[in-house]
Amino acid sequence: MPDQLLTGAWRPGDPVGDRRFVDVGRLDLELGGSIDRVRVAYETWGRPQRDTAGFITNAVLVEHALTGDAHVAGPEGPGQPTRGWWDGLVGSDRGLDTDRWFVLATNVLGGCQGTTGPSSEGTDGRALGSRFGPITVRDQVEVEVRVADRLGIRRLASVLGGSMGGMRALEWAIAHPDRVATALVLAVGAVASSDQLGTQYAQQAAIRADPAWHGGNYYEADAGPVAGLGVARRIAQLTYRSAIELEQRFGARPQPGEDPLDGGRYAVQSYLDHHADKLARRFDAGSYVVLTAAMNTHDIGRGRGGWAAALAGCPVPMVVAGIDSDRLYPLPQQAAVAEAVPRCAGLDVVASPYGHDGFLVETGAVGRLVRRTLELGDGDLRT
Repeated sequence: MPDQLLTGAWRPGDPVGDRRFVDVGRLDLELGGSIDRVRVAYETWGRPQRDTAGFITNAVLVEHALTGDAHVAGPEGPGQPTRGWWDGLVGSDRGLDTDRWFVLATNVLGGCQGTTGPSSEGTDGRALGSRFGPITVRDQVEVEVRVADRLGIRRLASVLGGSMGGMRALEWAIAHPDRVATALVLAVGAVASSDQLGTQYAQQAAIRADPAWHGGNYYEADAGPVAGLGVARRIAQLTYRSAIELEQRFGARPQPGEDPLDGGRYAVQSYLDHHADKLARRFDAGSYVVLTAAMNTHDIGRGRGGWAAALAGCPVPMVVAGIDSDRLYPLPQQAAVAEAVPRCAGLDVVASPYGHDGFLVETGAVGRLVRRTLELGDGDLRT
């Protein structure tokens, strides 16, 4: 990794790739304060169908997780550092069949791939840094609602997401049930647990402890807190995969050509180093702190009488699923959501050795869940 790497954020002047942009105006934040202007990067696949009033009637919103972005499908290339994170699900005759559906994905508020976040310029021309936020999942969904308005989407055929994306899918269904026909909620719970709060806090602390953090205002420095971001990613990666998978893949074997008893690494250490390096090249430490803090505010029941009451009042047909080996968002959390939502047929369990990352890896099983979710629609998305 270059010693002088500042941030992996996309910034104006970089190749645009497949991004489009829409401005949604000033945003007053749930926890106080505001953002003067919000710009959102988004991508689409398929063709929109419109009713007689011009509203799009076949839109499906796909919600990305913590370090994802709007590039759900498609190759890597200039301005797109990685291949689409659900690439196998989007396309003709796939789970998200682009012959039928108009698929939309936005880069989340607080992100670093074209949507307003800490690395974005403020009205003074300087990066927002510590002046950005704090934001919540509800703020993020409010921005997405405005994007839908700008694009002419009055009601979504479905909203789909896993992990942090599942938080937003739940929030859409609770806060805007008149605008969502169906929802797929994957690998997430109704409220952040103490384990999740603690894990994400430890990741934030790793970044803030980096001398290059500068209180979040490092964007005009020579280098950014990439070492702290790398530590955060190593912590997170251990929660994303299962202990069984790590043992089967690596055990206590040394990295080829290295001796752990003489300053070398074990294979699992090399694996973690690799993921830390990859993330630093495509992500921003400021966004990582802001987004994990937003995840820590996740509570679908805040101000709604508690999470059980909020879910019990949700009229949206929903598929709720979890990964059987997920140790970050374990199955009982999804089971509680499935039991509380009136129009949910029960918990779907995806069998996978890959832990939390199973919602990204098991595209066949997830594709079947997507199809079933879309089949729950009432067939009239114009109301």
